[in-house]
Amino acid sequence: MPQKIPFRLIHVSGQDDGYQAVELNTHSPVTKGWQSTRFSLYPQDMVVQMDTRARMRKIQILVHQHLIPTKIEFYVGDVPDDTPISLQNARYTRLGYVALSNNEKTGFKARELKSVHVDAMGSYLKLVIHKNHVNKYNVYNQVGLVAINVIGDPVTNPLDPNGYPYVADERLNEDPALRGLINKPDYISPLDDLAFDMYQDPEVAQIIRKLERKKQEAVLQERYDYAKKLKQAIADLQKVGEKLGKYEVEKRQAVENEDYDKAKLKKVQMDEYRLQVYKQLALHDLLEIAGTRHPQVVDLEPTRLPTPPKLAELPHTPPPPQTPPGDEQPRLPYDERPLPALKNRDPPPEPTSPPASPGTPPDEQVVPALKGPPQPVPQEEELAVDAEDEVDAAPPSAAESMSEKDLREASAVIDVFGEPLVAKAYSKNWSFREDALLSVLKQVQELPDSTPREEARSMFRAAVFLVRRAMKDKVLAVFKAALSLLKHLLEEFVPKHKLTKADVSYAVEKTMPELLLRTGDTGARSRDEAKRFVLEMAQFQEVKPTHSVPIECVKPFKVTVAPRLALSRTELVEQLYKDLGLENSGLTVENIMQFCLQALQHKNGTVHEVAERIIIALYKDVGNPVKNYLPHDDDKTRKNTLYRQLFEAFDKIDGKPTKDELKKQKVADEAKKQAEIEALQSQLQALKDMNKGTVSVDDGKGAGKAGGKDNKKPTPRRSKGQIKLKPKPPPDEDDTSTVYNIDKTCIFCNEKNEAFTEEGLDIHYWKSCPMLRRCAHCKQVVEIASLTDHLLSECDAKDNFSKCPRCTEAIPKAEFDQHVKDKNCPVSPTQNKHCPLCHQNSVPEGEDGWKEHLMGKNGCKQNPRRLQALNKQPGPGKPGAAKGKGPPKKSLPVAKGKTPRT
Repeated sequence: MPQKIPFRLIHVSGQDDGYQAVELNTHSPVTKGWQSTRFSLYPQDMVVQMDTRARMRKIQILVHQHLIPTKIEFYVGDVPDDTPISLQNARYTRLGYVALSNNEKTGFKARELKSVHVDAMGSYLKLVIHKNHVNKYNVYNQVGLVAINVIGDPVTNPLDPNGYPYVADERLNEDPALRGLINKPDYISPLDDLAFDMYQDPEVAQIIRKLERKKQEAVLQERYDYAKKLKQAIADLQKVGEKLGKYEVEKRQAVENEDYDKAKLKKVQMDEYRLQVYKQLALHDLLEIAGTRHPQVVDLEPTRLPTPPKLAELPHTPPPPQTPPGDEQPRLPYDERPLPALKNRDPPPEPTSPPASPGTPPDEQVVPALKGPPQPVPQEEELAVDAEDEVDAAPPSAAESMSEKDLREASAVIDVFGEPLVAKAYSKNWSFREDALLSVLKQVQELPDSTPREEARSMFRAAVFLVRRAMKDKVLAVFKAALSLLKHLLEEFVPKHKLTKADVSYAVEKTMPELLLRTGDTGARSRDEAKRFVLEMAQFQEVKPTHSVPIECVKPFKVTVAPRLALSRTELVEQLYKDLGLENSGLTVENIMQFCLQALQHKNGTVHEVAERIIIALYKDVGNPVKNYLPHDDDKTRKNTLYRQLFEAFDKIDGKPTKDELKKQKVADEAKKQAEIEALQSQLQALKDMNKGTVSVDDGKGAGKAGGKDNKKPTPRRSKGQIKLKPKPPPDEDDTSTVYNIDKTCIFCNEKNEAFTEEGLDIHYWKSCPMLRRCAHCKQVVEIASLTDHLLSECDAKDNFSKCPRCTEAIPKAEFDQHVKDKNCPVSPTQNKHCPLCHQNSVPEGEDGWKEHLMGKNGCKQNPRRLQALNKQPGPGKPGAAKGKGPPKKSLPVAKGKTPRT
């Protein structure tokens, strides 16, 4: 069965001082790997030598995340028979090459693992590494490999190089099925894969391999319950090994950052966690080191580990005594390290592990029995205070000392406030952090006015540094203390010590980014406090002239930002625009529109609504310049819901009907037009029915000449919707005519025409009769003489008219007050003498006075039908031949709508 082949790197063409090739000899989570020299020549080559001649089955290469070669060639080397094994005597055969990705898709954060399946015999493996992929992180054109792994079969019998390693057991002869189960020529164990060693703690990986061998033995011995327990223990240990490997990486990073407190904490955390897991899994019994087969029942069901205690609850243990440099023992490789000694129920004050003798192999080392309850696992201190809750735990008596990194970072602040106070600000206890901010507030309040400006400026900037750090704090009390300190600095400290605008801008620019981030906090109180303070700070007397707050707020955010933060940002801009406006505030049409357009691209609908409100409010103030930042207003743009809503709002502001309103109006107009046509057709049909046949005329006696006052009768009042002819005096007694044929005669103007058929009369009434007129408001046909009465009492728009007391005309109410005030209209003694067209008292006396005024040569100039009637030739039987006679009284239904056409 193929297995992991041990090797060592014996040749490399070049290496970086900090990433030497010997790193490739070991596999662990903290392996840094090999990197070529800066600006090296390509190709680079390296040679690894196997501990024993082997038949290679699989080669694995783990490449650096951004120092990536374009391709790697593989050569297998072997030494001829009867020749000393050395690098100079090796002869190489090319196997092929693999091409590597440029890693742009992962953002240069993932490392590529290449696995190549081969079948080659040899003692050497040569890699030829070609030039690098170019990217912004690889500034020196280097290539790098993190790890190399070779899997194959060691050649144990030189006379049979094709033979496989064989597991000998008597049961294999009795049960041939076990032969294929154990001796699998193509099976590669996951424990030999490179991914296993690169993410597992080396000590745990060694134990897992031992348990795997035990499991194989148990299967051969048919101890299946024991094999099941071992299988579960291996699965649990793999998770533990990955976690310990992560801790090891964090510890190494802390050492590189010179954060030795964190490194010590990680070391303690790893040791305690390791021992706890070993006790829970009862590794001593699983490995059967004491020789017993089943010493006790082992329950390997997965259980929830106890919650690790806080750092403050851990018992203080003195550091182990330092070993003098000269007495240091050589450190064994990970694969040869023995299992650590496990503590008993009553451990001695200073537990120590018995040293292992150099000659004792790891498999035969004794592991002490595991007794006693599992020890708690220390975790790195996590803040046990929610941002919205208060804490009742008593704080420690003094703040912990600062790390070297923190001391360098806060050196300028320490010079101003001293190391004890700054150590409190950097403490892991929230009460110390709050006390530090309150102490700084007290010091800046007590600073005398006579302090030199440079000294005051130093204190101001040091306090701003602490405020900026405290604004990231998740504890609400610390956050409020930071806001109080910043408010005092900007409102009182700056004018008191006469600091410049540059100092104010410095404070705002340093604190605003952190403050804006807190506006998207999950805690409602922290979020509201941050938003309130931003709006309040924008109104500070010393801050407002700098325009720093609005400028920071209108900086566009990414569309991938959290919805809560995006909503808070847009609400802040909306409120700042309402409070400050555009004039001398730092807000302009350009920066507001750029911010809003970015907000419209966000996926959250509430953010869109707030951005739309800002744009609409801006359009009300400045108008068309807003449209310069939006797409052109056309049907294609309006298909987008956001832009359609904006442009419709713009139309309403401009007083224009929206497209939806225009469509509704068009439909209403079409319906009204159709109704008028239908009404006109029905009225025309009524006219046709009335004009069929002859109408008899009432007989009566004439009491005098035509035109006499005693013979006149007042014009009867018309009912709504009808036009009535003025009554004529009855015929004289001497007149023998009793019947008047009204066929082909207009009953209003007495015009006779052969063309006056039923259709011809209808057209005449609507288009050319000089005695009639269509009302401009209701489209009814009325007599001109009664137009004023119609507008005041019968028209659909009668509520819009009032009667003038001087001229008796119907005046629109919108013009009535001015009309009466001007007194320019002539006084009319009676309505029957006042013409509503020319607005004069020019109607002659007598029965035919209206006809003479509306149809005569010197008649009303404002009657458009008068000239048309004068130009017509009078036909036979023209009225006026016999005075006092006229057509009978007849009613004509009102026709609504358009004039009928022939």
